[in-house]
Amino acid sequence: MVAFDEHAGYGTVRSDDGQDLFFHCTQIDDGTRTIAVGTRVRFAVVPGQRGQWEAAGVAHH
Repeated sequence: MVAFDEHAGYGTVRSDDGQDLFFHCTQIDDGTRTIAVGTRVRFAVVPGQRGQWEAAGVAHH
């Protein structure tokens, strides 16, 4: 599930194990740079620039 702040351009997704992962709007696969809160998505987990895991390739499930 997605939590997303359209004004700020970033959000979080929750993995199956309950971990919340940061993502930037540039990681949304369809190029829209926005995604509705609560949308079920699939994504890859990658090392982030802040030394924490992040979501990449966020796409509608």
